[in-house]
Amino acid sequence: MTDLQTAKNNLAGHTICLCKDGVCLYSEKRGIAPMMNFIENGADLSGYSVADIVVGKAAALLFVKCGIKKVFAKTLSQKAKSIFETYGVEYEYETLAENIINRAGTDICPMEKAVANTDDPEKAYNALKDRLRLVTT
Repeated sequence: MTDLQTAKNNLAGHTICLCKDGVCLYSEKRGIAPMMNFIENGADLSGYSVADIVVGKAAALLFVKCGIKKVFAKTLSQKAKSIFETYGVEYEYETLAENIINRAGTDICPMEKAVANTDDPEKAYNALKDRLRLVTT
């Protein structure tokens, strides 16, 4: 079984599952929080495969930054698809969405807005850190 298939099989009950060589990491946190936590904790995710519930451009750029090689998304945005194609990340999805909407359903997700003007993973990470600081202060 491939790492991606293992991640997909283990997604139930979690918001994200990352797998590589039989090692799986999980989170129940929403949005980009799991990836931000992995990055901030210095996790080496290079070569992992990911199954995630919702993948927008913000998450896609974090995956690229971490060296994720394959992604499955229940819902994938058009912009995330474009990022994966640009950076050569293999991807699968169930539903392709024009945009990722905020939790209230009233506008574009604020994390998507934070990375709207960049396709650079490092710049996106910094923009997301800044955006999260604004939310928590």
